[in-house]
Amino acid sequence: MPSKSPISAGRDRDTLQSPEGEEERSAPGRTRRRIQMRRSDVHGNGVFAVQDLAEGETLIEYKGEVISWKEALRRHPHDPAQPNHTFYFHIDDGRVIDGNVKGNDARWINHSCEPNCEADEVDGRVYIKALRNIAAGEELNYDYGLIIDEPYTPKLLSEFPCWCGSEQCRGTLLTPKDEDEEKKKKKKARKKADKKKAEKKEAKKADKKKAEKKADGKKAEKKSAKKDKSGKD
Repeated sequence: MPSKSPISAGRDRDTLQSPEGEEERSAPGRTRRRIQMRRSDVHGNGVFAVQDLAEGETLIEYKGEVISWKEALRRHPHDPAQPNHTFYFHIDDGRVIDGNVKGNDARWINHSCEPNCEADEVDGRVYIKALRNIAAGEELNYDYGLIIDEPYTPKLLSEFPCWCGSEQCRGTLLTPKDEDEEKKKKKKARKKADKKKAEKKEAKKADKKKAEKKADGKKAEKKSAKKDKSGKD
């Protein structure tokens, strides 16, 4: 999961991002906007809703160059002055999306311990979706879910501070390891449910097609029978 680096702090763009992360234009020279990157009170740059967003809406894809973990380690850190701040997003197949290369505004979305968005991976691509209705002007955020395979000492926790300011703030970007396991189980269950739903939909579609084919066959038989009767007459 990514944590941001202020390498490009101060840059500001006023664009709408589609789910694929591209700008949407309603007319030549005019840009329709849903979300916008600008300075954040939480940390560095942030991404904000420009208009009301609906729960479940896909807001932007987390884009960047997809690289191996070995290459990610070679490139680390993006900013030597702040080695714990990167634009890396670890995906399920073990590879990493480097948002610092060919990335988009998704890399500026801040962490929150009480997020209004979530990161959803589909076939190796990561999409940021709204967890609830988000009002225009609200900053977008999601739980980075950072996990480090070493004991969570006070020193380590202090190296990954959280400034989200929510009532549920853990004070660190690091996720408790048992909580991470629970999230993985929920994600797996949700994917299983979605697959079952898709299979049910396909089966229903196949049954409908089969019924239509059968009906067409009966119509053809009836037409043929009428033709034979007409010929005999």
